[in-house]
Amino acid sequence: MPAEPAGASIPRPRRPAEFREALAQTQRFTQSRIDRILGIVVGAGSAVIGIQALVGALSAPAGHSTWNTVLLIAVLGSLLLMCVSLITSRAVRIFAGIFAGVFPIATLLWPLAARTPTTVDEQPWLWFLINVGTVAAVFCMPLAGQIVWAFLLPLLYGAMRLTLLPLTPATVLDVALDSAFAIILASVLIVVGWILRSLAASIDSGREGAVRSFAQAAAADAVEKERVAVAALMHDSVLAALIAAERAETDRERTLAVSMARDALTRLANVDQEAGEGPDAPLAAATIGAELEATVRRLHPDAAVMQDVRPDARPVPGRVARALQLAAAQAVTNSVEHAGAANLRVSFRADGAGLSIEVSDDGPGFEAARVAEDRLGIRASIIARVAAVAGVATVDSDGSGTTVSISWRERS
Repeated sequence: MPAEPAGASIPRPRRPAEFREALAQTQRFTQSRIDRILGIVVGAGSAVIGIQALVGALSAPAGHSTWNTVLLIAVLGSLLLMCVSLITSRAVRIFAGIFAGVFPIATLLWPLAARTPTTVDEQPWLWFLINVGTVAAVFCMPLAGQIVWAFLLPLLYGAMRLTLLPLTPATVLDVALDSAFAIILASVLIVVGWILRSLAASIDSGREGAVRSFAQAAAADAVEKERVAVAALMHDSVLAALIAAERAETDRERTLAVSMARDALTRLANVDQEAGEGPDAPLAAATIGAELEATVRRLHPDAAVMQDVRPDARPVPGRVARALQLAAAQAVTNSVEHAGAANLRVSFRADGAGLSIEVSDDGPGFEAARVAEDRLGIRASIIARVAAVAGVATVDSDGSGTTVSISWRERS
């Protein structure tokens, strides 16, 4: 007759680990790829503009050679580092921030390098890099900082430019137009970057929601399959509780019947709980042994329990551990009911190969072929349950007693 010990519950499915991993990967999937594409495009484009600025600097009228050299090395050197980091996607924020900080400082110092006045038609080499400085801010600053840089760099360039030009209305107008053009172009670049990143974030959010929904649906499906899988065992538990109650004659048998009924009701309630609560994580061998001993003591306090947990014992999947514990508990229940728990002994062994449990008594025994069809304790609650987790259960019984051997070996 089947019976399940009080407090031992069938594990309910938890959200699979692969869904949690997929969920983590979707949070910035599109954003990271958009940043990668932008980095390659901006890095390559900035390198071309940097070459153009170098040519302009070498062909410009001679000024203060020392200051020119310092500014060229500082600006073009930081630009080269930024381009390499953008193309390789390594330390982008750091090197983009360096260039975004170096460029305005170089613009402030540029009049010292130029020295002599210039004409309005002679565009200095810094002019080519104004919007590169703004794009650098896109990769290292929040949106507010990007907007500030979009206005700061052109206005700073215009102010420094006017220090080397005669202050006439026509000159001021030309420089103002150049600055306005740079501001407009910088604003367009910032808007394009913001739109692309916003779309990527929206796509990632939708993908994350889809993965969450899929994970929840998979968990719900697993719960439904679990209900179908345990339906026979639920029927077995309820039927066993009813038969035990009907045949109970002694106080011990009545107490056991009450325990079986309580556990059957608990198991039925637990199956309907929310998906994801079942313990499916690996359990240490020592923990399994301790839980098994507690279960045996609850069913028969006088049973002899022996544990042998080797140092090389490995954790066992939660479902496997629960199945072996429930099968062993069923064997103990059968011994209490049908053999009076005569010299009941339970041994637990765990090593590097797996687990083994042996439940034995010195009762009168039985013949398996003569067990009635409605007595499902051995077939369903022991042999079938252990086989479901790739384990092996055998029952040896004769006139001198019964031994139930349960084993599970880890697959290589």
